[in-house]
Amino acid sequence: MKLANIVVNGEPTLAIQRGQDLVQVPRDYEGAGRPVTSLEDVLHRHPLGSGWEEVSALLSRDAQTFSVAEPGTFAWRPIVERPQKIICVGLNYGAHVAETKSHASEQPVLFSKFSNALAAAEQDIPIPTATRRLDYEAELVIVMGQRCHEVNAARALASVLGYTTGNDVSARDLQHRSGQWLIGKSLDGFAPVGPFCTTAEEVGDPQRLRIALTRNGHTCQEANTSDMIFSCAEIVAYCSTLFTLEPGDIIFTGTPNGVIAGMPPEEQHWLAPGDEIAVTIEKLGTLTNRFIASTPRA
Repeated sequence: MKLANIVVNGEPTLAIQRGQDLVQVPRDYEGAGRPVTSLEDVLHRHPLGSGWEEVSALLSRDAQTFSVAEPGTFAWRPIVERPQKIICVGLNYGAHVAETKSHASEQPVLFSKFSNALAAAEQDIPIPTATRRLDYEAELVIVMGQRCHEVNAARALASVLGYTTGNDVSARDLQHRSGQWLIGKSLDGFAPVGPFCTTAEEVGDPQRLRIALTRNGHTCQEANTSDMIFSCAEIVAYCSTLFTLEPGDIIFTGTPNGVIAGMPPEEQHWLAPGDEIAVTIEKLGTLTNRFIASTPRA
């Protein structure tokens, strides 16, 4: 099943892909005076192993009766809007390690983003005036479905609700200003995700997915998640040894080669206003965002 968060006539709405249509889950779907407006509304009430499976089956069945959200009448929202944690893995594809002249780590390289970095599909992303070297990173993103603490890799994926498409937007000049990557990774809009969360059972093996990124229609990144150094299961297991993962937490799993930073200096044409970046992952869909000039805000 593919789920999405959208807004229709100013109202936040949970939606499901039904064939070629996107259908709206009624706000009163669960009753009891608790409106359903997002994936998180359902997930936090019914995490994996505590009711999600039953609710998911009902949603899949009832989707045949839900009304269609007509194209042009809605806007996307991030598939997760209030994650407790946004965790990112760096240097997780061998060819990307090589192109950036870095060194592979014996453990996943972790950093984080703030929630202000979240952005939706088709949302314009302003280029901050603080950076002159803005880059893209196509990434598979894990969406956690239940509390997870100190699990091993063999059991880790049982705690995953599904997967979504992400772009780990990176200001390279800020990223390398110090030993911490945070300021280059957490500016407003630097974590677009979506438009769908595809449930784990529909995805199957997350290490067999084609991943690609285009810039203004030109292919810049193209790989397969089988090329990851650390698999999704290993990443979840490792993270769970450090901190408890919660339903709705999201994990960016690293990017393949083809980023601007990995090109020779004379070929490094950093993102500029008007650039359109589209990240496509097999079974998950396409995340498209346009970069625009920043305008001052009070």
